[in-house]
Amino acid sequence: MPVVNTAKEIKTKYDEVRRLVERSTSNAKQRIFQTDKLLQAEKTPFDVIYQKDIVRLRYYPPLKESEIIVDGETVTVEKKSHKVPLVMVAPLAVNMYIYDLFPERSLVKYLRAKGFELYLIDWGRPGWDHNHYTIASYFAEWMPKVLAEVRAHSGAKKLSLHGWSFGGLFSACYTSLGDPDIVNLALIGAPSDYHANGELGKQYQRIAKKLNWLEKKSGWRVHNTRRRWWRSPGWANSLAFKLTNPVGSLQGYLDLLKNLHDEAYVISHATNGAFLDNMVAYPGAVIQDVIQYLWADNIVARGELPMKSSKGNFGNIKSNLLLVVGKQDPVVTPQCSVAMLEHVASKDQSVVEVNGGHMGILSGSKAPKTIWPEVAEWLADRSN
Repeated sequence: MPVVNTAKEIKTKYDEVRRLVERSTSNAKQRIFQTDKLLQAEKTPFDVIYQKDIVRLRYYPPLKESEIIVDGETVTVEKKSHKVPLVMVAPLAVNMYIYDLFPERSLVKYLRAKGFELYLIDWGRPGWDHNHYTIASYFAEWMPKVLAEVRAHSGAKKLSLHGWSFGGLFSACYTSLGDPDIVNLALIGAPSDYHANGELGKQYQRIAKKLNWLEKKSGWRVHNTRRRWWRSPGWANSLAFKLTNPVGSLQGYLDLLKNLHDEAYVISHATNGAFLDNMVAYPGAVIQDVIQYLWADNIVARGELPMKSSKGNFGNIKSNLLLVVGKQDPVVTPQCSVAMLEHVASKDQSVVEVNGGHMGILSGSKAPKTIWPEVAEWLADRSN
């Protein structure tokens, strides 16, 4: 005989569904209209020790805790700092959330716990009046000023640079200009040979052929046009980043719908989304340099710098060099990154190939266990 639900059982089921709907509705409202209240990013304290125009230099003071939790595991906070300070060089277009996403998945907090005197260069949000900023504006003009502030604050002459993506390119280019006191370069997903960059590299090669043909026929180059025409707004950069993995981006929103009842899941989605949905504009002159110097001329693949009349080249890099590359990174493939090794003079070279995409190899969910410890250990061994 079929089981007949009693009125009490029916009411219990009804109440469970009602509470589920109420939680889902409440979480959905917060996710859409009150996202800022859900964010877990940037909880690690820092001091701004230098600011000029839109550029800021952060210093992360020693942690007050004796232990921190990283991805569910306890990490002891080192009492003694390494002699060589570590400067994190951010790329363009991203906000700084990526370095401090969650209290238990924070790269800056982890590195500070591992005993590094820690600094972070925040390039800020360029407006229309910053369209004259070129790639060289960052590594040849701003970095000398900012690193002078790091040295004045820390009292140390020798420094390590940690650069992700374009921040890795900035770090390598700056060191190529001849700073002998950059002892360590830890470069994460740093580009070099743009034509050896997988499917994107094939597109860059097509662009190069067309632009080279146009230059031979008419003498025209991208730099002949107005810089402001090439400005790439933040929303466009967010869209471009998501399109590197469109299926994954769509799946993320589908998973959110399935888990609207779970407040912890909604908070996590909101925090990750705050990074992806809140990207920063590229100045027009930077995009000109990207198209002409990096895509068309592929100048870095020859060990040369993306700037006018530079005497610097990658052969000047003698720092200990670590390259972290992602096997599934479509933005900067391993082949694109390791091409740098053909030109540097570094005697101490290491390449670590890991699972992960462009964002994942820096601060993905698996990075605290599979990537951060190896990078921290490599730096620690060379920072005393």
